[in-house]
Amino acid sequence: MDTLRVTPSIRPVTALLTRPSPDPVEALRPPTDREATLLGRPMPADRLRGWVVTLVLGALAAITRFQNLGFPTDKGTPIFDEKHYVPQAWQMLRNGWFEDNAGYELVVHPPLAKQLIALGEWMLGYNGWGWRFASALAGTVIVVLVVRAARRLTRSTLLGAVAGILVVCDGVLFIQSRMGMLDIFIALFSFAAFACLLVDRDQVRQRLAVAVREGWADESPWGPRLGFRWWRFAAGVCVGLTFAVKWSGLYYMAFFGLLVVGFDVAARRAAGVPRPWLGTLRRDVLPALWAIVALPALMYVASWWAWFASESATDRHYTEIKGIAPGFWGWVPPALRSLGDYSMNVLHFHETLVTPKNDPHPWESKPWTWPMGLRPMLYYYESGTTTCGSTDCVQATMLIGTPATWWLAFPMLGWGLWRWLFRFDWRYAAVLVGYFAGYLPWFTNIDRQMYYFYATPMAPFLALGLTLALGQILGSAKRGFERRGTGLLVVALYVGLVVANFAWLWPILNGDSISGGHWQAELWLPSWR
Repeated sequence: MDTLRVTPSIRPVTALLTRPSPDPVEALRPPTDREATLLGRPMPADRLRGWVVTLVLGALAAITRFQNLGFPTDKGTPIFDEKHYVPQAWQMLRNGWFEDNAGYELVVHPPLAKQLIALGEWMLGYNGWGWRFASALAGTVIVVLVVRAARRLTRSTLLGAVAGILVVCDGVLFIQSRMGMLDIFIALFSFAAFACLLVDRDQVRQRLAVAVREGWADESPWGPRLGFRWWRFAAGVCVGLTFAVKWSGLYYMAFFGLLVVGFDVAARRAAGVPRPWLGTLRRDVLPALWAIVALPALMYVASWWAWFASESATDRHYTEIKGIAPGFWGWVPPALRSLGDYSMNVLHFHETLVTPKNDPHPWESKPWTWPMGLRPMLYYYESGTTTCGSTDCVQATMLIGTPATWWLAFPMLGWGLWRWLFRFDWRYAAVLVGYFAGYLPWFTNIDRQMYYFYATPMAPFLALGLTLALGQILGSAKRGFERRGTGLLVVALYVGLVVANFAWLWPILNGDSISGGHWQAELWLPSWR
């Protein structure tokens, strides 16, 4: 038998990919404690119902996001910050997918999201439907991803549906899905990366469970190699797409990189690996750096493909025009050096984009107000019409988080931190890592101009955190009919409250014509005015 033993460094790949069919008797053997710890609760068996729920909620999201998508506009032109990105996208469409208006000099974000907006303009024209189509599609896909991620986190199709409803009825994601801006794409790609990491975690534990069952998980003090991890690779692709939308994708590299390491250490410890930390450092960290850091960096550079291929894109020949001596960087091709200098100019723009002391933006907000949405943003406002049957009608579109969810952000964060730090609940840890990746970096430069729409990527993770807490309120079916029934009642009442709150805000989320009195009734807090 010893002569047939495969070395620990090679066996995982061959054993997992080419092992013979399992012995039927062996398959019936109950899992060991380590296997059970690794595998945890199985995924729900109702796969068909799970997909039906997902598709129904996805369809509901599409209906709400796409209805009357072309309104509002500013006399047929974009509104608010659409005025930056929509014309740039149209210019890309006409010029070969790059921006060349050097006089404008406000091309301060990577090209991917603007290219996606341009695809909608190509299909539907230069109008509200065209420049918002890609955003509405992204907002719909976010709902689908949240349902699947919540179902995997909670092992419950019911709670997956609850999370989907919370996201469908979230005012921030709803509005940003109906605007030709960039932040909905940050929310989409960052959450897609998170969802991929959840699947990767389960897959890694399944591979280690095979190693435990077959008795070679601890043959090396580092533990086994785990083979190529396609879901981690997919997560890296999604982080790269995030980076290609805005530079804030850099923070997701750091936060999700740490999350992957934490997942791997916990998995190796659960498998009984003698040195899980060193095993992770030896076996997993370098591949993780490639997947979560190097791959996104390469994708970021690749996202500038049209810029590289052009001769007239903004600052395409910056180093040559300015006569910048290459110095140490002489070995770098001129095009890459121009991109580097262009990027430094963009960085300077963002660092110096501070609030004028004597002329602040009326809807600016700071990050400590974002978790509860204390300072929303008014995107569109028109008054003085009579379309509502009154003499003082108002049409307004306001970016505002549904209070029934956003006002519970701090309780969710406190409960999640307690569950993470004192009950070692990895689910809350994962959700909070995603939430803080979109939140904490904004505290590094408080003087910078900031707005509530920067909080868009936090919204899906807020919904997941609330869903985890609702799952504990619901309780396990093993705790008895009375306890389960009471928990289900509380969850149903809360979800109904969220839906009712969203319905109440509907007029100012859609720009419906309402009376002045109704408009005032929608503004619950002084800071909303």
